[in-house]
Amino acid sequence: MSRAAARCSLVAALLLASASPGPRAADAPPPGVAADAAFLNALTWGVTPSAFARLEAEGRTRWLHAQLHPPAETRLPPAAQAEVDALTPPGSLFARAQALDAQAKAAKELADPEARKAAEQAFQAALNTAARNAASAWVLRALYSPDQLRERLTWLWFNRFNVHQGKSTLRAAVGDYLDTAIRPHVLGHFRDLLMASLRHPAMLRYLDNDANAAGHLNENYAREIMELHTMGVGSGYSQSDVEALARILSGVGIDLKPEDPKLRPEHAAEYRRDGLFAFNPNRHDYGDKILLGTRIQGRGWAEIEEAVDLIARHPATAANVSRALATYFLGQVPDDALVARLAAVFGRTDGDIAAVMEALVREPTFAAGRSEAFKDPVRYVLSALRMAYDDRVILNAGPVLGWLNRLGEGLFNRSTPDGYPLDAAAWSGPGQLATRFEIARQIGSGPAGLFKPAGPDQPEQPGFPVIANGLYFSALSATLSASTRAALAQAVSPQDWNTLYLASPEFMR
Repeated sequence: MSRAAARCSLVAALLLASASPGPRAADAPPPGVAADAAFLNALTWGVTPSAFARLEAEGRTRWLHAQLHPPAETRLPPAAQAEVDALTPPGSLFARAQALDAQAKAAKELADPEARKAAEQAFQAALNTAARNAASAWVLRALYSPDQLRERLTWLWFNRFNVHQGKSTLRAAVGDYLDTAIRPHVLGHFRDLLMASLRHPAMLRYLDNDANAAGHLNENYAREIMELHTMGVGSGYSQSDVEALARILSGVGIDLKPEDPKLRPEHAAEYRRDGLFAFNPNRHDYGDKILLGTRIQGRGWAEIEEAVDLIARHPATAANVSRALATYFLGQVPDDALVARLAAVFGRTDGDIAAVMEALVREPTFAAGRSEAFKDPVRYVLSALRMAYDDRVILNAGPVLGWLNRLGEGLFNRSTPDGYPLDAAAWSGPGQLATRFEIARQIGSGPAGLFKPAGPDQPEQPGFPVIANGLYFSALSATLSASTRAALAQAVSPQDWNTLYLASPEFMR
């Protein structure tokens, strides 16, 4: 058999092994440093030599406490922060939205068809740039933030409270939604996360609540709150509850005008505004409602506060949210007993996500099952980059965004409200695994465009992934199966070895 044919055979064997758990190097979780590496890998975007050294220096208890209670301000190494700063648009979302609205209107008013076409293309290009910069900034935070658990949860909660960048002008707002409505609340109280999403124009525009008004109800957002964000399908709410919540949310929307609207004197005090967000009492249904068996008196903004309290603290929400957390970090749907224990913590702490996460990490099921949590594409790509380059900051996230699009999990690109599926079955098909191998080859073979500065005529900086490092030899190599070891032993170059390791079933988990 030729060397090329033998290599293809090895690759096929690795891909088949990746598609199912199969035999591993050991039946029990690896002891000592290997167990610490697995613990770190389960709660971050991927184990790295420097992150592993910090865990070993601090110990699991201290490290976990710091992850569960990070500082309010997000932190990045200086080089990564400089990259994020360069991608961050100036001014407020309100000011940017006004400027874009003026740009769109000016383009439509141009009489010359060619000039109008060019202006409309410039408008779309501005939206595309905003979305691409937001996605690139998220990649940098995920790769280099020391507060890795917060970044993992940011992806989880964004998926749960999903908005699609392709609708309307949401490309200009999705980054702000992630940074102001999602990330600051991912380890806080669930009620605050729900309310922050409710008050953000990206969510209101995506699910059409900006069109929800008394006499012209739109139930889209109300339905998704109950079905996807909180209680879940089959949890006991009815269509009448969806209608009641839609009536409660009437008037919650967006206002681009710099001046406040003229308000009816009897309800003027109920007006709320924060940037683009507005609660307009002129558009609100002031009738009484029955939501989940509770009478809610029609009185304006206070109805929304009461409804959010009621839904966020409902036992069905406690169970549904706890199940989502456990499924994400275990890689499989947890049993009902585990969900009940986590839901009890949720209820006892008024929905404290950090407390629920701590309880999950201390569950025996977490230690036993974390090595089998098959990575979704985002986790796979980010973990490969973290392993390959540790804390060296990439200069161009474009290749990363392209890889995620090829793997079917492009950032901010899920068109349906349910967000991307994060279970193994959704991502372990043969086509997915073959594409992963090609991406493993690109990451493992050289810089792949990651170190090409953004400026014109800037040469790409050299970069070579170092995966067979001290962490590999001290903690990871002992976890490999015999078939993976055999494949690696036949690598013909460091690049070949890197590719085979990143395509191995062990790295896929």
